[in-house]
Amino acid sequence: MKNINKAQFYCFLMLIFWLPIPLGSNRPWAWSIIEIVAFSLLAFHLLLAAKNNENIWPRFSAYKPLIITFSIVQIWLLMQIIPLPNSLLYSLSPNLADIYSYYPSTFNTLSLDPSETKVSLFKGLSYLALMLLSILLVTSEKRLKQLLLVIILSGTFQAVYGSLQAMSGDSLSWVIGVKNSTIATGGFIYKNHFANFLLLCISIGIGFLVASLSSNTSGSTRVKLRNMIGALIQGKAVIRIALALMVIGLVMSRSRMGNAAFFTAMSFTGIFAFFYFKHRSKGLTILLISLFIIDTFILGAWFGLDKIKNRIQQTNFNQETRDEVNVYGVELIKKFPLTGTGAGSFYTVFPMVKGNDIPIFYDHAHNDYLQFAIEFGLPATLFLGLIVLWSLWQTIYTMRHRRNNLMKGTAFGCMMAIIGMLIHITVDFNLQAPANAVYFILIITLAWQSRYLLRYKKTIKGL
Repeated sequence: MKNINKAQFYCFLMLIFWLPIPLGSNRPWAWSIIEIVAFSLLAFHLLLAAKNNENIWPRFSAYKPLIITFSIVQIWLLMQIIPLPNSLLYSLSPNLADIYSYYPSTFNTLSLDPSETKVSLFKGLSYLALMLLSILLVTSEKRLKQLLLVIILSGTFQAVYGSLQAMSGDSLSWVIGVKNSTIATGGFIYKNHFANFLLLCISIGIGFLVASLSSNTSGSTRVKLRNMIGALIQGKAVIRIALALMVIGLVMSRSRMGNAAFFTAMSFTGIFAFFYFKHRSKGLTILLISLFIIDTFILGAWFGLDKIKNRIQQTNFNQETRDEVNVYGVELIKKFPLTGTGAGSFYTVFPMVKGNDIPIFYDHAHNDYLQFAIEFGLPATLFLGLIVLWSLWQTIYTMRHRRNNLMKGTAFGCMMAIIGMLIHITVDFNLQAPANAVYFILIITLAWQSRYLLRYKKTIKGL
């Protein structure tokens, strides 16, 4: 039983590492792998628990709001693709009457692109399965550390691969053979998805370093200084190097908002931790200062922060059409405020309202808030937003009240990642990339686990 559980956990970790490699898992064959592995692991775990008469449901008790919220959203996506009588559809969404008036069928769906909504439903169910697996399999400090290290390793691999590939001068990428340039994209196609992925991984890496800092302030000044330096260097040098490599990759992505979101999230979280971290050590102050000085000025100057600055300065808002997309997108929200147009339907419905001043095709709104509101409807979008903010609150509570260094460090990383994501998705569609979406959902789950894991009872030895 113990060995089987361990094997499941390692399969879970391998999937997490694999996610960004095949173009951010943003291809049907790639996200199908996520679904098959996630459903198989969860089903096997549940069947094994039933066979051994193990009651796993108490493990979910602290996470009920999180699980229920994501489950209700999946039920809503199912509702969007179930054929309903036109009379009911029109009462829920009157503007559907004009669209379906050209259809002879008396039963239609809330989604205007039910095939894409079905794809989104299976993606969402696989994300929910991975959330449940995190709760079921990450049951000890050792396993929590291993998960954090895999996230850091994944980000480091992507950063190194992306940076070297960008500097290679090759016309095609080394693995899948897509078009290559001097801008780092790693295993992704879109540089902003790559930057957002690194933002999440760097946040977890910083949280891991914060967890390594001792809160012990006893002893002479010399002992305190030695402990602080030791916490930052001895045994943690590899993590610090990994963070530096990821920052290089982030800067070389040339993503304006990706870099802005990273430094803003790090600043806010660092300031919060400085004032409210329970039993804060002086080592935390040194770590935060080193992150600002080394990463921002030295690495940024060497690897292109000046180019990002130039990109921001040279941005011509007359040539940018994202603002117009937002304006026209709001028209879709007004037309379908309650039910939305169906998950995954943006590229299908946006031409309905797009003006002639947008000459290019948009398959996604460059604003996840807008796209979720259009596709899911306002109630479901607000529902999801509430659970994200609740998860952010869990990190605040943990940093202020828990004594366990690993849990506080995990909360630090999750807070930084959540803030960074909330900033970045104002101008991009990062949650439409499966790798980024899964990592963000795992981080939200870790935010809850940082508060509740090992708090009320000991876990089974060895699990």
